[in-house]
Amino acid sequence: APASDMGKLLSKIFGNKEMRILMLGLDAAGKTTILYKLKLGQSVTTIPTVGFNVETVTYKNVKFNVWDVGGQDKIRPLWRHYYTGTQGLIFVVDCADRDRIDEARQELHKIINDREMRDAIILVFANKQDLPDAMKPHEIQEKLGLTRIRDRNWYVQPACATTGDGLFEGLTWLTSNHKS
Repeated sequence: APASDMGKLLSKIFGNKEMRILMLGLDAAGKTTILYKLKLGQSVTTIPTVGFNVETVTYKNVKFNVWDVGGQDKIRPLWRHYYTGTQGLIFVVDCADRDRIDEARQELHKIINDREMRDAIILVFANKQDLPDAMKPHEIQEKLGLTRIRDRNWYVQPACATTGDGLFEGLTWLTSNHKS
């Protein structure tokens, strides 16, 4: 099958990579808004996700298969069913929700300590930066206990899902740190 060999060769040269991304975070953090802003370029009205949304977003020769899984506490135990094969975790935080940042930290550490997730790189979207009193990225990395994580590749990207600010910068970080 020379055609498929040619395809393989081209993707080697041009790096048409695929990356499996799992997007998690507490309910109302902005996961679904981020997914559809990336996919459609527009802000959509969302309802709480029960189950999951999955979309393919192509950016800079990389096909991101993004799984956005609902974050309400009752369904968080289902998250681990999506871990297998995940190369990048996007953890979304509502930076204006100071009351639940501790809960977000606990959930994040549960995820990254799971052995299925040990190879995943970690992108945190510090979302809702447009809101007054939103925590800044340095505060988020402190409160999420990321500064203590030495053996993992992580990055905090300030973002605003509704305007799209920071979203593609986040994807750029994922592509440049993805070990294919």
